[in-house]
Amino acid sequence: MEFLPAVLNPLDDAKPSLFELLSEQQLSALIPPSIRYVLAVFTHRYPRYLLRVLNNYDELYALLSIVVEKYFLETFGGGFTDNFYGLKREKVLYLRGGEVKRASLSVPREVRDKLQLRNNRADVWKNLFVMVGIPYLKRKLDESYDIHIAPSASINIGIGGDSRAYLDRDALPTDATVKQRIIWTYKWFLRNIYPSINAAYYFSILVFSLGYLFDSTKYSSPFLWMIGTRMRRMNAADHQAIEAADKAMTADLAGRPGQGLAGIFHPRAMGPRLLSSLRLFLPVSIFGLKFLEWWYASDFSKQLSKRATEGLDLPPPIVSGQGLINRYHAAQAKLQKENPAGKNIKSNINRTAVISSTSRLPIFTVAPPASSDLCPVCLHPIDNAAACQTGYVFDYKCIFQWVEGTHDRQIAFMKGETNEWEDNEDEGHNREGRWESGRGRCAVTGRRVLGETSGIRRVIV
Repeated sequence: MEFLPAVLNPLDDAKPSLFELLSEQQLSALIPPSIRYVLAVFTHRYPRYLLRVLNNYDELYALLSIVVEKYFLETFGGGFTDNFYGLKREKVLYLRGGEVKRASLSVPREVRDKLQLRNNRADVWKNLFVMVGIPYLKRKLDESYDIHIAPSASINIGIGGDSRAYLDRDALPTDATVKQRIIWTYKWFLRNIYPSINAAYYFSILVFSLGYLFDSTKYSSPFLWMIGTRMRRMNAADHQAIEAADKAMTADLAGRPGQGLAGIFHPRAMGPRLLSSLRLFLPVSIFGLKFLEWWYASDFSKQLSKRATEGLDLPPPIVSGQGLINRYHAAQAKLQKENPAGKNIKSNINRTAVISSTSRLPIFTVAPPASSDLCPVCLHPIDNAAACQTGYVFDYKCIFQWVEGTHDRQIAFMKGETNEWEDNEDEGHNREGRWESGRGRCAVTGRRVLGETSGIRRVIV
């Protein structure tokens, strides 16, 4: 199918295939969301400087596109992505057949100079409207449709006991201002007319694409037909003209006194050189994006990172407010050896309790275990691992009950049945009102778990 236009019209080698044009259109449509995503990532880091830029992204991108596309149209005869695929835009001759094939073969330079767009500024601005203006309007209308015409439930107000009375949120108020009338009219247009316009937009593109595929029309798009422009492949005359223009600009700057190598940074050369460098930046950026996509999708990066961390033995996190961690580990290992069942746990280590910032009461916490394979709460091997937001890993059942405040160890301590903090005066007495049980907190650090039990994350080992 790619060579069907060449088979139907073998004498016109400059006519690009439909698949070349579709690839160019897909690349052109891919650039705006990609730049928006990169800008959004940097906005999260520097919101003070980039938030306004992100909020007005469509307008700023349209202005930047006008500058870039205008330069490429006047210099290379085609748009930014057109030049990447070796395509150009030229006027259509209004004569029988619309072609001058013999003249194109004998005097290609004269034909190129006659058909190029820069001879008429009106042609350049018409193409800019098709390349920048129509996509901008389409993006804004699609965005407005998704925002304002989303399904919304009406409110049942039941006026006078009538349950069938509803309040239409989109109804025009009786005392509406001019701004409200304009907004209402715009929403009415989006709701009633824009869907038909959108369907006609895609249907017309489909019709012209099929006609172009079977060589029934010279235009691949209805908008190119409206402005009398068609897409062509660049030929030898185009490359020679571009090379001659570049040499002329370089010679003009180098011939001036005091320029020399400094001509590279001359104000007259900086703009064209910067815009021309975009031709190299686009393929490099595409290669970089494809490489990152393969890197994160393939198993190679996972295996590489796994091998890099095989020999690392990470220590447990350091918790502020609790000292003597090494003595805790030794004591807990001794307790585990003396009592494998984990019952009647009692530590003779003098710890510093975490104090609540709201109630000013000490919080009941447990010590981190000597081994990362043991649950800090029950001191048994972890069967179903779950992590708190503090980074400690527990058995899911233990941490779930601890955050809910229903774990047996919490209940026994608050009732005074166990004494793990060497407060002999409270032994056998209820600790309610003098201690916090640790409900809603991490069992080791005593810090609050955001979302309580919903903040616990299961760990897949």
